[in-house]
Amino acid sequence: MSWSDGGMKPKLELKLSQKLVMTPQLQQAIKLLQLSRLELDEVVNQEMVENPLLEEQGNEGPEEEFNPESPEPAEPASETKELEGDLPEKREEFDSKWEDYYLDEGRDDGWSASNISQDEERPSYEQTLTKATSLAEHLLWQFSLSATSDREKEIGTAIIGEIDENGYLKTPLEEIAAITNTSVESIEVMLKVIQGFDPAGVGAKDLEECLLIQVKQLDLSGSLVESIIKNHLLDLEKKRYQNIVKACECTIEEVVEASKIIEHLEPKPGRPFFSSENVYITPDIYVVKAEDGQYVVALNDDGLPKLKISPFYRTLLRSKGEVSDKTKSYLEEKFRSALWLVRSIEQRNRTIQLVGESIVKFQQEFMEKGVSALKPLILRQVADDIEMHESTVSRVTTNKYMYTPQGIYELKFFFNGSLPRIGDQSDNLSSIAVREMIRKMVENEDHTHPLKDQEIVTLLKDADIEIARRTVSKYRSWLKIPPASRRKQPY
Repeated sequence: MSWSDGGMKPKLELKLSQKLVMTPQLQQAIKLLQLSRLELDEVVNQEMVENPLLEEQGNEGPEEEFNPESPEPAEPASETKELEGDLPEKREEFDSKWEDYYLDEGRDDGWSASNISQDEERPSYEQTLTKATSLAEHLLWQFSLSATSDREKEIGTAIIGEIDENGYLKTPLEEIAAITNTSVESIEVMLKVIQGFDPAGVGAKDLEECLLIQVKQLDLSGSLVESIIKNHLLDLEKKRYQNIVKACECTIEEVVEASKIIEHLEPKPGRPFFSSENVYITPDIYVVKAEDGQYVVALNDDGLPKLKISPFYRTLLRSKGEVSDKTKSYLEEKFRSALWLVRSIEQRNRTIQLVGESIVKFQQEFMEKGVSALKPLILRQVADDIEMHESTVSRVTTNKYMYTPQGIYELKFFFNGSLPRIGDQSDNLSSIAVREMIRKMVENEDHTHPLKDQEIVTLLKDADIEIARRTVSKYRSWLKIPPASRRKQPY
């Protein structure tokens, strides 16, 4: 077959194109953006272990004078431009010399969270540690004051060991008897002793027994309260008071008074002893109101290590002939890695600062009035404002928190959908603000005639808010507000 007819044939062609390559350094910078403070601290500490050129800035004394004319290893300029290109060029401070960052231990970035509050003396972390008493420890302490023999202590300890965190004994008595090699009757005797301990209701097998134990300790045995617990708990839950009135031959007032007593009983006696640890959130950004009425956004760098390049290894890099080529190649590689980490952390901090300032600008009314004044906000608005990509803003808002005059909130809290106002599409309302309005409506409702979902829709429509009934039901569920039938009170 001849190729002279212009048919297809193989050929070589040279083509130039530009594309962004995800180098390991660039991947590291992107990863650092979405790390929380704790995760960032762990990453930095790990890098300091693996990279001998990284040191934490301290008070070791003045360093040697740095000569900018001294030879330094080449920097990954092209990758740096790719990474820094996501930041707006108008931020001139980001283009400052990186050598100043890791050489100047005493640099001052101006506003920082450490300038907001200066406590002369703070208690150490160890001084603030404490260990809460568990439910089992509390019961064993009481049982040690009640048991008279080693055998009783053995049986009582076995029973307490089977009580769950809610205070219930779900394990069959026969199984505990087999474990302790004793009779079920002996287990029942010790269980009665434990059921008389604090907290009231502990050691019960189910909710009914738990409440009856508490009623007995309140000296209400034989009362209407006990009768309702034994026979009408479901009617009480559904607010079917008339069924209880007919069955117990009493007045509605008596049923209401009895229900109030039952409401104050503890369905989970072990609740005060829950072992779940409190999680303390350290905000990444502080927002404070200055004397001129403007809000100042300050990055919280307290507790985060400030890195520098080791002067010892920097001297080795500048030396000629004193180290082998292999050693120098290794040090140059570690130098580039350390420099990239420092730059990535600095860019992370700058980006968080920019996003925080943009959020405060869009949510100015929230800072003044609270959740009810929260404005609708999407990632694109902030991204366009700070001239970054939406994905960058999304990463920055992950696991980051902002301290505001209204409390501490995750950055993602400020991004929410909108609901249209009737007749004014330009003034949409935040979905979070609408949920807050629903919560206040239910809080101030007439408990004898609680608001139904459709009635809430009507009230919101009177406030020029267009919303569907199913949306109100969804918001009510998110707020953990029961339906109107469950909220109704007889008087």
